[in-house]
Formats: sequence, structure tokens, C-alpha cells
Amino acid sequence: KIPPSIISLLPQWSLFLIIFLQHLSTITSTHPTTHRPPTNQTDNHRSIRRESRERTPSIPQPSNSTMRLNSAAVVAVLAASSAIDAYVHQLPRDFLTRRTARSSQLPSGPLSFGVEKKDRWQNMKDLSTALSMAFPLKEGEVSNMFEGPRPLVKERDACGVGFIANTSSGEEFGTHKVLKEGLAALDCMEHRGACGGDGVSGDGAGIMTQIPWKLFSEYRSESCPQPGVGMVFLPQNEERRNAVKKVIEEVCEKNELKFLGWREVPVDADSLGPMAKAAVPSMWQMFVKAPERLNDDEETRDGFERTLYLVRRRIAVELHDAGLGWEDNNDDEVYFASFSSQTIVYKGMVQGCVLPQFYKDLQNPDYTTKFVIYHRRFSTNTNPRWPLAQPMRVVGHNGEINTLIGNVNWVKAREKSKTLPAEKLNDLVDAENTDNIVMLCNTQDVPNVLEPLVDLNRSDSANLDAVFELMTKSRHRAPCALMSLVPTAYENEPSLRDNPEIVDFYKFHGGLLEAWDGPALLVFSDGKSIGASLDRNGLRPARYSITKDGTVYMMSETGVIPDLDEADIVQKGRLGPGQMINVDLKSGEFKDNIKIKSEIASRHPYGEWLAKGRKDVDKLAFSEERLYDDATATFAQGTFGWGLEDIGMQIQDMAGSGKETTYSMGDDAPIAVLSERPHTPYNYLKQRFAQVTNPPIDPLREGVVMSVAMTLGKKESIYQVSEKGARLIHLKSPVLNDAEMERIASFAEPENGAFKQSTISTRYALADGPEGIKKAIDAICDKAVEDVRNGVEVAILSDKAAGQSEFEESTYIPPLVAVGAVHHRLIEEGLRMDTGIVMETGSAWSTHHFACLIGYGANAVHPY
Repeated sequence: KIPPSIISLLPQWSLFLIIFLQHLSTITSTHPTTHRPPTNQTDNHRSIRRESRERTPSIPQPSNSTMRLNSAAVVAVLAASSAIDAYVHQLPRDFLTRRTARSSQLPSGPLSFGVEKKDRWQNMKDLSTALSMAFPLKEGEVSNMFEGPRPLVKERDACGVGFIANTSSGEEFGTHKVLKEGLAALDCMEHRGACGGDGVSGDGAGIMTQIPWKLFSEYRSESCPQPGVGMVFLPQNEERRNAVKKVIEEVCEKNELKFLGWREVPVDADSLGPMAKAAVPSMWQMFVKAPERLNDDEETRDGFERTLYLVRRRIAVELHDAGLGWEDNNDDEVYFASFSSQTIVYKGMVQGCVLPQFYKDLQNPDYTTKFVIYHRRFSTNTNPRWPLAQPMRVVGHNGEINTLIGNVNWVKAREKSKTLPAEKLNDLVDAENTDNIVMLCNTQDVPNVLEPLVDLNRSDSANLDAVFELMTKSRHRAPCALMSLVPTAYENEPSLRDNPEIVDFYKFHGGLLEAWDGPALLVFSDGKSIGASLDRNGLRPARYSITKDGTVYMMSETGVIPDLDEADIVQKGRLGPGQMINVDLKSGEFKDNIKIKSEIASRHPYGEWLAKGRKDVDKLAFSEERLYDDATATFAQGTFGWGLEDIGMQIQDMAGSGKETTYSMGDDAPIAVLSERPHTPYNYLKQRFAQVTNPPIDPLREGVVMSVAMTLGKKESIYQVSEKGARLIHLKSPVLNDAEMERIASFAEPENGAFKQSTISTRYALADGPEGIKKAIDAICDKAVEDVRNGVEVAILSDKAAGQSEFEESTYIPPLVAVGAVHHRLIEEGLRMDTGIVMETGSAWSTHHFACLIGYGANAVHPY
């Protein structure tokens, strides 16, 4: 019995729920069930199954037929009411105007925030009856959509991404239908995104398309049929905005880009939520004519694209110097969403359904395109901001990059190793010179000329996009660049047995470039082709369909195209782990995983190059000979920090079982930084786990998709493929024994590869006192730089002593410190990519130690 004061607070639907509960109570109280305690575990399982089947409550029921709701039940009903009511409140204003297969059943007007609760709930019911899948409804059906179990379909934490491409329909510049379908698909990805506390602002939504030349006809001419178009976020403050515009125009003019004018993008700011509106930039488009020095053909159009790319990064430097960059004032953001003669990006801190309301261009029938990439963002690693919405300039990314810090550091090392003089950066127009800039000139560490390529202040997707974009501006095609950055697990892959050229491609590029690893579905376009690729684990959903008219639909899940008839589909499939699809936007040809990868891999004889230049070091048997006698070995172990627990609990167990020692979860020892006892540097470091939901993996349990192979030697440029890139020493494992070290040493012989090698001792005299370590660090760094400049390709840092007397008279630089110091000194000198570092140490005896050493710069470890 519920007091009238409570009833008055409940929406009408809650009363129906209570009536149902009362009816259920009547049934269960009329047919009571006698319970007995289960006698064993099996009986307990039977009891649970029986209770579930008979829907019998586990609490005693009243004897009469009236249901008495206790306080907990009332609270539960109120909470449910509040949750659903809040959900209705937070629906986007145009939620009920979406295009669905039965849109005629929808209410004619948008859902208003001011209507009565009962009317809103009725609108929700009307909406649910309008939902359907791609299949026509049967007679009498109001919906054929099965939502699935709630835990699987109601709780989402991934972005929604996809693309649509049709090169055969419409005229030269495509059709408006492709855009409309892309916006509808984006709208249907709303459950994969996130919104702000105001219920309308979003983590981000956006599209990338071909430039709508029909819409921009007034900026085209016979002498300039395809100008460069920039989509720019400018400050709302007019004075600051004009200052930014002036800087942009001056940089363009200095680089021979004739400025054709500004266009203020038509927007409806009232469609934004309070959070998005408070931070919204002023949206403008700029148009520039190609330099006279560049002819209007395919090859020089690539040169025009490189010029636009480099000028954009130059503009960022000039704005920063003038105090006008978007990092200087977060409320007045200056950001290029795109600057190209082929593609354009419309995006913002909005929900998917709000995007076409905010950007009025997207409703214009003159906006035609042959393709569209759409993306709905769920921000996991960064706070939502207008520039961080996706698609980025070439990539739409669903997932995360778990190896980001290592990837960014290696990109910096690789850029530093480029040798072209910085003076070449003065000419950003000449096609040959811009080609050399992209491939051979440091574009990371010249902040007075170009915006840094990568920056950890950006999101993981933004950094991946930046590196991918640079590679596409070199001689890599977009699919080739992505194959290199996000490789598949190619070893022992059955589907690649008949395509050795693909395996050779991955072997070649795997030696030059570290994988950007993590769960990822990547949709990409450089304006010439469009495609999608999955990471090697395949941890994100990706499906595609091809229709009779040649349209290719790729999406995170099926059913996002409302009017797509199943009868029109001629082919469908899904991307498996590491697989890719691609559509040539010029010919319209669809290429599946094997076809596109085989085509890319066949451009160079990677197999021949590897056979000539690569040297392999497989796992070899350990030597039977002892290095030291008992007394010397015990003394050495003490100096290297080995404790009795390490020997008895770790080393002895690993020696006996051949695998890593496992512990219980509890550990009552104080952490190293709070301990009163001395610790090795490794103990101050802990593993950096993935930031969201991904468990740690290892090459034993996940051997199908993971490898610990490493390489030694000079790594050639990733931007300019050549036979030299195959000349590397390939290690099966980074943990080496004496026999494997001897094998590596044999490659120094002129007839066996001529890999020049040197050994640098990290020991120094105890007589030097505590100050001796700094001198010793400087000494090994100077020696490493000298050796590498003289052509050393394998630098071995060793703390090995000849015998007891040397142990007593000297000590060593902790290997973690030695490796880190040499690694970063070589980066500073631009030499890190010219050599591999092997740490030969007696102070490493667990997997954590090896991981730390490799994480801080070693290519291999010899725990002698």
C-alpha cells in the first residue's frame, strides 16, 4: 500500500509497473514454494536454476493477495523513474526527426524539452515503433530489431566510425546522397559516443569528404579549377580573429599561394549545448591558388598537397610566435581541421545528429561528394575539445594507442636523424624540394620553421594522424603507410601462405618502424583512395557491404544505413584481425585484404633485399662453460644487487621450470621509494598498463599476435624505401646468451655483413668516489657518439669484469642509467637510428629488468 504523497511523485508508467508487481505477488502468494537449504554445490546450482525457471522470489511472501512495497522497492521504482526521465530529458532536440526506415511514423516536430512527462514518454514509445533494420517489415510487425542482452548493447565505451564511397553515381563531383547517407549513419552511431552533462554537447562528431566544388563554385576558375581549401577554427573575438587572418594571409603570400578569399561557414550556434557553445570557435574557410611554379598535373598536384601541408605547419609557428596559437588561449582556438585541394573536414564538439544542424552546408543539395568518412567520438584519454573531434586530417580512429609514448619518442629520434640541411625548409613550393623536405629533413625539432610533428599534449589519435599524414606526403600511398604503422600478425598466418610478398613487406618494414599498437579500427583517406584497417588483435568491430550500384558501406556495425535494402547488397563481409579494405576513388575498384596488400607489397622486391642483407640470430644453446668460480660468482652477485630471495624464489624457479615466476597478489614489502634498504633502479619503476580495458599480454599466451623480435644495425629512412633498409641483424628474442653474442660478433667480418661493432665498459674505479659516476656516464656517452660517427652499428655496453680483483677495485654504472644516458645522447646527436644498443650486464635477472632496459633504449640484453 503506497501513500498518496508517493503516488503523486510517480510518472504514469511507474503505476503500471506497480500493478504488474501486485499481480505477480498475487500469483506467487497463492502458490507458495517451500525452500530447503542446498546440501552441496551441485544441489545449489540446481536450486538456482529451479528458482530462475520458476521465477520464485527468495524472500517470504505475504499470505494475502495485496503486495506491500517496502521502502527499498519504492526507492528502486523512484530511481528507475528518475533514470528514464533523465534519459528523455537528455535526448537531442532533433532526436525524433532522424531518418529511419519507417520515418513516416515519427512525430512531425522535434522533441521539446518543455513538454509534459507523459507526452515525452509517448514520443519515446512512438520512436521505438519506428525503428527497424535493413529488412522490410512483415505484415503486422512494428519492429524487427532485436536489441540483444542489455549488458552487451546498453553499455558502450567505443567510438563509432565508418565510410561510404560511390565513384560511379552522379557527375564529376559525386552526389548529395552519399553525404546524406553518411550523416544518417553518423546519427545511428550515437550510442557509441558520449555527451556532456548538459545532454546536448558531445565528445565529438565529424565527417571528411571530397571538397564540394559545386558548393564552392565562386572560388573556382579555368586557371584554378581546384584551389586549396582550408577549414579553420578561428577566435570568436573579432580583433583577435582579424589578427590571425592577417598572419595566415602573409604566410600564404610568402610561399606563393595566391589568396583567393575567406568564406564564413554558415552555422547555427543555437543548436549547440551550453558546454559546446561556450567553447565554439568561429568557423571559416580559406581558398588559395596553387603556385605558378607548379603545373596542374597528377605529380605536381602531389607537390601542391605537400606545399599546403608544410605551409599549414608553418602557419602554426607564426601564430605561436605572435601569441595567437590555440595552445596559448584555450578559449580562443586556432586550428586547421583540414587544408587540402582534395579533402575537407567538418567536425565539432557535438553529437552526431547536431552536426548537420550546426553546419548548414551539410544540408545544402550542392554539397556533393564521392565519399564520406564519419566518426562519433567517445573520449577515453583526453577531455573533449573542438580540435580533438574526429575525423582528423587523414584518419578516423576507433580505439587507443597503448604504445603511444614509445612511438612518439622513436618518431623524435627518427626525425632527428634526418640529414638534409635546415636551409632547405626555406622553399616550401618547389615539388622536388618539398619531396626532399618530407623524406630527408628534420620536421620535428625546427620549431622556428615548422610545427613539431608529434606532441604528447595531443591525443593518441592526433599523433597517429600526424605521422600517417607525413608518410602519405612522402612516396607512400595511404594503404602502404598504414600497413607499416599498424602491421598485422604476419608470422604463421595461414591466409598469407600463398602471398610471400606480403610477409616480406612486413618483415622489411618491421625492422625499420615500431608498430603503433593497441585496439584500433582505422578509417583513412588521402583523397586518392579510401579504406579501413583493423589492428592485429582485431579488437574493434568492422563490417562492410557492397551494393549493385557500386557503393561500398563500411561501418562499426550493421544497420546504420536506414534505407539500405538487403536485396541490393551483392557482397558483404567483416574485417578480421590485421585486415584491410580499400577503394580507389579514381577507378572505383574495391580491393579486399589480399588484393590491396599484394599490390602494395609487389612494388619492391622485398624478398630479394631481405635474402641479401638480413642476418638472423635464432635461439642457440647455452654454453656449458662457467664464467667465474664459486667465490667470484657469489661476490659478483652481491655487487650486482642479487638477494637471497631473488636467487631462491626467482632464479631457482625459472631455472627449474623454464618460465617466469608467479606470485600471489599480496606484497607487504614497502615500495622502493619508501624503503630504508638499498634497491636496484628497476624497483623504482612499474609497468605502464593500458589505460582502459585491455589486459597485459605476453608472447607466450598471445604468441599468435605478438612477437618479441628485435633488430640491430643502422635503420634507414621509413619515408624512402630502398634496399639498404633490409641490411639489419634480426634477433628472435632481445634476451641473448653467450652463443648468440658470438653469432652477432661473427657478422662484423667483411664477408658476413661487415656490421662494425664496439664494446664500451660501464665500469669505473671505486677510488673515484661518488663523483665518479657522473664522469663515467659522460665518458661512455662521448665514446658511444664517437664510435657511431665512425660507423659502429652495434654498440655493446658492458659491466663485465675480468675477475675477482676487478670486482673489488671497481664498480659499475647501473645498466638502466647507462642505457638511458647513451640512448638520449645519441638522439641529441641525431645518431640513434644509426646503431643498435646491446646491454651486457650481470644486474638483470627478471623479466621486469629486461622490460625496463628495453623500454629505456636497449635493443637487446645479455644477462651474462
